[in-house]
Amino acid sequence: MKKVSVIIPTYNCGVYLACAIESVLKQDVDLEIILIDDASIDGTEEIVKELKKSAKYPISYIRNAKNLGVSASRNKGIEIANGEYLAYLDADDWWAEGKLKKQLMRLKQTNGVFCYTGRELFYENGQPKDKWISVPEKVTWKSLLWTNVIPCSSVLIKTEIGKEFPMEHDEIHEDYLTWLRIVRKYQAAYGVNEPLLKSRLTADGKSRDKKKTIQMTYGVYRYLGLRKITALTYTASHLYFSAKRYW
Repeated sequence: MKKVSVIIPTYNCGVYLACAIESVLKQDVDLEIILIDDASIDGTEEIVKELKKSAKYPISYIRNAKNLGVSASRNKGIEIANGEYLAYLDADDWWAEGKLKKQLMRLKQTNGVFCYTGRELFYENGQPKDKWISVPEKVTWKSLLWTNVIPCSSVLIKTEIGKEFPMEHDEIHEDYLTWLRIVRKYQAAYGVNEPLLKSRLTADGKSRDKKKTIQMTYGVYRYLGLRKITALTYTASHLYFSAKRYW
């Protein structure tokens, strides 16, 4: 069994893909890469073939016959994962060396099932924005309701937990919904407060449309069964803390 299965969904991100995969190949833990191509039309398959030739870890390539969305694509990878842990990485992001090893150590220290890290922000062209966003050492259900501090591409989680809580509902923030459902059952998630995730701010990112992201955040709380007034309160809090992080 591999130690970590790295799940990379991609849709027309061929221009960034080598950077993402090469950052995984530099990790110093036993791993496999599972790349799910969500019906890209930018030559992604050929890019992966070239990267496979010199890869020191196995790369599995799955191509969707039609565009299914990021949740269904991630779930396809999760279903065939052979690792003890899952690590999520979006195709336009990348990792610092040693990221996975530090997270595995953190989970061992805390006896946790779920770990995340801080992130450094980059412009779309890969130039640094000279800003990194710190994370708390621990979040609980109650603290995570106020704001999402967990970047999806930073997450390392026990495979059995990832399979128990597959990602759903691309129409809202599917990752935030998943983290909340997990910590509600398993009490906590643990952070490594270092910028181990390198996060690219692309023009078509889901969070760039502020009106849409408000609706999606509110949708998460309503899906979880919170009353309208409670959902509105948490949505306002989420927006406040998100804006504060990016100042």
